[in-house]
Amino acid sequence: MAVLVTGAAGFIGMHLCERLLARGEQVVGIDNLNDYYSVDLKKDRLERLNGEGFTFEKVDFSDHQQLEKSLSGKEFDRIVHLGAQAGVRYSLINPRAYVDTNVAGHVNIMEVARERQTTHMVYASSSSVYGGNQSFPFRVDDRVDQPVSLYAATKKSGELMSETYAHLYRLPMTGLRFFTVYGPWGRPDMAMWIFTKKILAGEPIPVFNHGNMRRDFTYIDDIVTGVVAALDNPPADDGEEKAGGSTKPHALYNIGNNRSEELSHMIDVLEDALGKKAERDLQPIQPGDVPATAADISAIQRDLGFEPSTPIDVGIPKFVDWYRSYHGNRTG
Repeated sequence: MAVLVTGAAGFIGMHLCERLLARGEQVVGIDNLNDYYSVDLKKDRLERLNGEGFTFEKVDFSDHQQLEKSLSGKEFDRIVHLGAQAGVRYSLINPRAYVDTNVAGHVNIMEVARERQTTHMVYASSSSVYGGNQSFPFRVDDRVDQPVSLYAATKKSGELMSETYAHLYRLPMTGLRFFTVYGPWGRPDMAMWIFTKKILAGEPIPVFNHGNMRRDFTYIDDIVTGVVAALDNPPADDGEEKAGGSTKPHALYNIGNNRSEELSHMIDVLEDALGKKAERDLQPIQPGDVPATAADISAIQRDLGFEPSTPIDVGIPKFVDWYRSYHGNRTG
């Protein structure tokens, strides 16, 4: 049986598909290839997945009729739902895109899981759900009912709806709250990419909250290891309390690097990797942003044996090497 991966042309999706294919899994990938960022980058990612074991369908999963038609005749018994409208700041500009994709689209994928009676659905949540949370580091059993962006609110909605489906239909569900993922083949709207591009061009980089920001930067290989571990360990329908507090077959985990880094230190490491100093344009914090994130990963360590192994002084040079190579092979 195959694994259905949504957002297969995305950053995490491509890396996950590669890992699953490498261990002999059949993968059905879907993605709508929208133009939120470079479609060429998404197509280049898909090029890496072409080959035996991988099937791709271009489909917008927020359209349930289109989704059902595209999946007709395709066999799979597990789902990893990574597709989403991403980006905190863009949610201030185009809020309806987030409701269509992250709310209606999440329901559509859960309906596929219900109709197919899949053995497990792993889905992407976000550290953004912690919003105005005052405890530090963030724990999966903290209250997350004070989102500071619509993006965060839609991700929390996904968690609530998943709890409902786990209750009503006993579908095993696992939500993963990702913390600032970075690495090769990342997104152009992410800080690491933006900073690298501007530093190499000799342009100032925007440093928000005057640099007083902390993030739990998590390298892509560690993230994928955690996703696969979750996929292989569906929560049991045994009435016992799971990570995140559910007594249904629904678990929630933080998945981060277990080390919150100062933004200024991240920039220092990036400068070293690039061999070039940045001109730092200090700016106030942006609407929807939070000043600090840090993941308490004790639950995923305990249940799934997850142990991130890539500090930023290792991961950032790998990203820079990829960035130079990728853009060196292109004219624009």
